[in-house]
Amino acid sequence: MMLQNMTTFLLNAAFGMLTFLLVLRFLMQWTRTSFQNPLGQMTMALTDFMVKPARKLIRPIKQWDLSTLLLALLMQIILFALLALLTGAPASPLFWVWQAVFGVLGQMVDVFFYAILLMAILSWVNPYSPIYGVLNQLSAPILEPLRRILPPIQGFDFSALVALILLQMISHIVLPGLAVSIL
Repeated sequence: MMLQNMTTFLLNAAFGMLTFLLVLRFLMQWTRTSFQNPLGQMTMALTDFMVKPARKLIRPIKQWDLSTLLLALLMQIILFALLALLTGAPASPLFWVWQAVFGVLGQMVDVFFYAILLMAILSWVNPYSPIYGVLNQLSAPILEPLRRILPPIQGFDFSALVALILLQMISHIVLPGLAVSIL
């Protein structure tokens, strides 16, 4: 049992990190965030071995890098298949695909959450950090609509706090609820 738990943990960690990096790369391309920074360079270095060959088969459509998104989905499908084999659960490829879709959506929420959280911390500690601009651009699709609804109050921007609460609600309540209710 302990070996199974350790294997499950390692599979979740390895495939989770790879999926996170692929989703990060997809979102950086979608938001037109520059890859000429340490975060972008690391993301490209760790995912190029998969993305470059996949792009030969699946071409990007405008700023939508479908090959990267499909690779993230594939990583999640493989993860759920391996976990099913490990636990002896019945094989259900449709279930794996469904779980993979929610896994990728969860990773997208996580990318935005961590980008906004790190940006908020850096705004207090070192707003002139080179990574601050990257995080700002990456989190813009979430923060800009909130800033239009909730303008700064007495010079304080509460949009990041509201975004973090909303993203946690999506991650812990909405996505799991949808995944279970549709099944």
